[in-house]
Amino acid sequence: MPEHATTAASGKAPGADLSAALIAHVERALADKAPLRIQGGNTKAFHGRPVDGELLDTRGHRGIVSYDPTELVITARAGTPLVEVEAALDAAGQMLPCEPPHFGTGATVGGMVATGLSGPRRPWVGSVRDFVLGCRVISGGAKHLRFGGEVMKNVAGYDVSRLMVGSLGCLGLITEVSFKVLPKPRNSVSLRLEMDTETALERFAEWGQQPLPITAACHDGEALMLRLEGGEGSVAAARERLGGEAISPAFWHALREHELAFFQDPRPLWRISVANDSRPALPAGSQLIDWGGAQRWLKTEANADAIRTAATAAGGHASCFTPGVTDSPLHPLPEVLLRYHRQLKAQLDPQGLFNPGRMYAGL
Repeated sequence: MPEHATTAASGKAPGADLSAALIAHVERALADKAPLRIQGGNTKAFHGRPVDGELLDTRGHRGIVSYDPTELVITARAGTPLVEVEAALDAAGQMLPCEPPHFGTGATVGGMVATGLSGPRRPWVGSVRDFVLGCRVISGGAKHLRFGGEVMKNVAGYDVSRLMVGSLGCLGLITEVSFKVLPKPRNSVSLRLEMDTETALERFAEWGQQPLPITAACHDGEALMLRLEGGEGSVAAARERLGGEAISPAFWHALREHELAFFQDPRPLWRISVANDSRPALPAGSQLIDWGGAQRWLKTEANADAIRTAATAAGGHASCFTPGVTDSPLHPLPEVLLRYHRQLKAQLDPQGLFNPGRMYAGL
């Protein structure tokens, strides 16, 4: 159950002892000059570089701190299982709009924020970063800091809470996060339309200029899958106009969790992020197009340089989701951006305690 008041017997806020245990762990690591490997459910360990450090498990620091459906805001500790948060939201007819992938039963709130990965709805509603209102973080100096708040207008100045999204735990130990949530759509229908890849990309560009209630669009090499969501009238009108055959909405869950047959291909998996109307000259392999063309999943034996050269030429970037393929799974940064990353790391984690090297070597 959500927690709101202090504990009468101790006078401490609920969860204070949990936070104190994490702070003590960080203090010991500081004293010992021992780097920490932050881990929750460990379902996204493949994302980024391997970390050599003492394990700091966040799963004991769990629980929904507060949830007010009327305000569309939920606050939960970092070790809280995603399934627990989603169950609470579902009971109130609400959802995490960005559809974060789990990649396993143990996925946690902290892992969702640290990796910043979003599902099929992302281009139409926003990413994980867009729904983070505030967070609490233990810094590299073992200070428990609060950034942001629980309302959208409370974000002012340097938005550190959103910097934590996608940082892979390198900037600090996230202990608590507040999210904006949204009501579930009143109506939803999923469609399959037979067409080739080039036609699908043309349709993506065309439909993106029109007021269609599309919230997911994927092409698997043979057919285009669409999800329409919204009011009954708008969904019905769009379905009649677009045609196609109805498919199970479970398709989008399987896509989000990489459970489709495409992802079972043993070749390395690459994620290519480009403009949705681009035509990157990617190396030979199998492609699955998501996000209406903006995200390309590629299965290939091609080397990292060839893949990244093609992605960069198209104005995008490429990350490898298969461990051991390249020493730099995330797309290398230009020197100026890498300098900013180093400066942020120096400010928030000057001793380099948290997940050293997880994003990039030496960071």
